[in-house]
Amino acid sequence: MESTELKVEMVALHEKRVRKCLSKVKGIERVEVEASLQKVVVTGCVNRSKILKALRRVGLRAEPWSPRNELLSAYATTTLMFNNSYAFF
Repeated sequence: MESTELKVEMVALHEKRVRKCLSKVKGIERVEVEASLQKVVVTGCVNRSKILKALRRVGLRAEPWSPRNELLSAYATTTLMFNNSYAFF
């Protein structure tokens, strides 16, 4: 059994679509979705290209997860926190 991490461009509404799409792929045992990070972790005996193809078929942009994605999401979260913490009069 292997774990595959993917970056899927989505909003919170797409989480249900991601789960439904991947539930139809044979070999997948568990799907974890972190919508705030746009990260999907798939566990099971299935090829990464098969997962990507299934997601793209339903209109979602997906790519393999890289460490750069974590840096970008951390930067975006920090920027949002900084911008929301100050009120300009």
